[in-house]
Amino acid sequence: MKLFIKFDINTICSLFLKEKLEQINVDFSTIGFGEIELNQSVSTEQLDTIKKQLEPFGFEVVENQKSVLVQKIKDAIIEMVFMDENENNLKSSVYLSEKLNHSYGYLSNVFSEVTYSSIENFIIIQKIERSKHLILIGEMSLTEIAFLLNYSSVAHLSTQFKNTTGITPSAFQRIIKKRRENLN
Repeated sequence: MKLFIKFDINTICSLFLKEKLEQINVDFSTIGFGEIELNQSVSTEQLDTIKKQLEPFGFEVVENQKSVLVQKIKDAIIEMVFMDENENNLKSSVYLSEKLNHSYGYLSNVFSEVTYSSIENFIIIQKIERSKHLILIGEMSLTEIAFLLNYSSVAHLSTQFKNTTGITPSAFQRIIKKRRENLN
């Protein structure tokens, strides 16, 4: 039997961090997605322990200021892409500028300098990941998915989907449908 699970990555990450930090007796407060405040002084050894506990699971303590800003940009983009359609009507440049209190030009330059990629490419990748997830769930049409993710048309979504994954969203849907049929 195969189950399809709908999940919220923000909740999963927050719960995981809470569990790991409580295991090593670190008193902390959550400030936002990917940002916590330690409510106590920690030694270098304790900080190393925190890093070692989180690293195997893909979590990294970011210490460089530009890297911190890039992580905030990534977190804001993920939040933007995964928010409800009613809330997501701003252009990404306006959303990021307002959210992070920096000009979009500055954010774009820092992002490119640190990641060797553009904010636009990261947004496209996140939108395609969300569209794949929505296709897997199977509750929305491609038109609805394109609208939800602020694409101007299904054709625009399809072009970016194919450029990113190598196949069209329709082909992806057919593959998913065929796999489900084969499992039954």
